[in-house]
Amino acid sequence: MVSAPVIGVLAVQGDFREHLAVLDGAGVPTRAVRRPSELEGLSGIVIPGGESTTIDKLTRIFELREPLQRLLDAGLPAYGSCAGMILLADRVVDTAPGQQTFGGLDMTVRRNAFGRQVDSFEADLDFAGIEGGPVRAVFIRAPWVEEVGAGVEVLARSPEGHAVAVRQGNLLATSFHPEITGDHRVHHLFAQMVTEYAEKARANS
Repeated sequence: MVSAPVIGVLAVQGDFREHLAVLDGAGVPTRAVRRPSELEGLSGIVIPGGESTTIDKLTRIFELREPLQRLLDAGLPAYGSCAGMILLADRVVDTAPGQQTFGGLDMTVRRNAFGRQVDSFEADLDFAGIEGGPVRAVFIRAPWVEEVGAGVEVLARSPEGHAVAVRQGNLLATSFHPEITGDHRVHHLFAQMVTEYAEKARANS
């Protein structure tokens, strides 16, 4: 019997518990990732919202950065929400001095573009590739995408027209937090991406 693919959630800082709860509730095998050994055997990883600069620093302190970077460079599917979007971007505007990203998404992201915590808001967004009507999106100190390369698909835009959900190959990212709305269709989309990746990997092994 073939085991179901396991999705890791980077659990050094941020709202990783909410992502784990959503995936667990959907019956997806999960693992909280805090040490390099916990990356072994994953078929996908979620990089949660939080403080992108803090997550960057802690992945280096916990010696997670280099092994995770190798996996992402090799094609491991990843989903980044809010801070996770920043960490998957090739280019970041208004970044903190010395901050590094994992990159992989050919786009330019602006940190805290929608304002401070008090400027948080919700909106219903049309989301390409997701059926069942608009996706409820919660924006909390959220980034937006200022520019995308030719290989990046914009999946959703804010009411003002800013790109807030994108995909490039095995990488998915949103400016907003679907893990806290009760609408789990974005996670289901990512789980489908991970399943397809795992199936191809087994077929080629």
